[in-house]
Amino acid sequence: MLLPALHSPTDAPALEFPDGAVTYRELAALAADLGARIAGRTRVAVWAQPTLAAATGIVAGLMAGVPVVPVNPKAGSKELAHIVANSGPEVVLAAPGTDLPAEIGGLPRLDVDVTDRPVPQGFPAEPDDAAPALVVYTSGTTGPPKGAVLSRGALAADLDALADAWAWTGADRLTHALPIFHVHGLVLGTIGPLRRGGSLLHLGGIDGARLAAAVTGGATMVFGVPTHYHRLAADFEADAEAGRAVGQARLLISGSAALTAVDHARIEKTTGLAVRERYGLTETLILTAARADEEPEVGTVGRPLANTEVRLVPVPDGDGLGSVEVRGPQLFSGYLDLPEATAAAATADGWFRTGDIGRWTESGLLALVGRQATDLIKSGGYKIGAGEIENALLEHAAVAEVAVIGAPDEDLGERIVAFVVAAGEAPEPKELIDHVAALLSPHKRPREVRFVESLPRNAMGKVQKKLLSP
Repeated sequence: MLLPALHSPTDAPALEFPDGAVTYRELAALAADLGARIAGRTRVAVWAQPTLAAATGIVAGLMAGVPVVPVNPKAGSKELAHIVANSGPEVVLAAPGTDLPAEIGGLPRLDVDVTDRPVPQGFPAEPDDAAPALVVYTSGTTGPPKGAVLSRGALAADLDALADAWAWTGADRLTHALPIFHVHGLVLGTIGPLRRGGSLLHLGGIDGARLAAAVTGGATMVFGVPTHYHRLAADFEADAEAGRAVGQARLLISGSAALTAVDHARIEKTTGLAVRERYGLTETLILTAARADEEPEVGTVGRPLANTEVRLVPVPDGDGLGSVEVRGPQLFSGYLDLPEATAAAATADGWFRTGDIGRWTESGLLALVGRQATDLIKSGGYKIGAGEIENALLEHAAVAEVAVIGAPDEDLGERIVAFVVAAGEAPEPKELIDHVAALLSPHKRPREVRFVESLPRNAMGKVQKKLLSP
């Protein structure tokens, strides 16, 4: 069973969003009623706003054994049209009164009214573990978004491995403000607590006061992205009481992008808690995580989860760096209707190529230095990880945020360019260049430092390096 607590529901809290809350008994009745109306469909789309209605629609699809396509409500018209055409959903689930764009509004529609209290009924027998549960679309940075098919067994295996790493139980109440069309907020942040038999409090938006109230009210775990923690650090510095309140949580967890060393230190200073990071992709779910029973190491994403294998294929002249390849029960089943792309993502011996570059620390933890396509800089005959330079720059007190890219250079092939958000008054560029040269090898120093007001980020907090002009 993917969500066993819904088969024997109680009056314990299950989901709470700004538009409402339900117990397990209420959620089971809603999901069973809606599931009966979508049973037998090939796929259903859910207009995945961060609402109780959307979460209920997703749960209904999972319990009915119907693959769910969570749709980003902020998707542009071209992207949305592609997703609908590629996934072919037979119906779209949405909250009553929601206006849907033309690209998806032409589908048959079922409203998810969470104020209904239907007569409880049982669920049909669940499909086997290999059956698809979700089709989650990737960001599409190298072309149109691809639909990653995630099986029911992959979701269960990954969430159980995370439960082991984080000592996650039904007694935990998770809180976050993540979107629910993506693996982080949907699989981990919504399906995760339901699989454990615990509860979710979705905040809708996040700030120090709101998070403090959630933890004071019983939240034990917090999920966030680096942008959240960066803003929370400022809130807690201005409101020490809020920081102390959040410090009563059991775990603070960050993902979807790297959290800077500066923000790690700010959060720990104001809350007393060290943030734990984890690592994964849409296609792989979560692969590594800092464990609850170990002190996290800043700059790393923890150890491989139970039953997960991670290997680093050495990069020539990479100074100990390697391409991250993985295998385990949580890997996706393939890209929807793209067999060639699916085959290209795997090695001959069955490992998935993540496209990331990393290294092992002396303590056996994985440290990532960036994406092979954008963060492996070839300069002067060396292959250099952008993340290593970024981490070095973040050790300088005058650097708040940084992104490093390779820019075309007639002499070096690529020269290292650092885009820096200063913490206060900007220092002379040479000071930062010399700082890196002293910490790392001289060939890893930036050849150019550009100061910017902010770095371009997507909704998950990841820096969009393609928007930085070389």
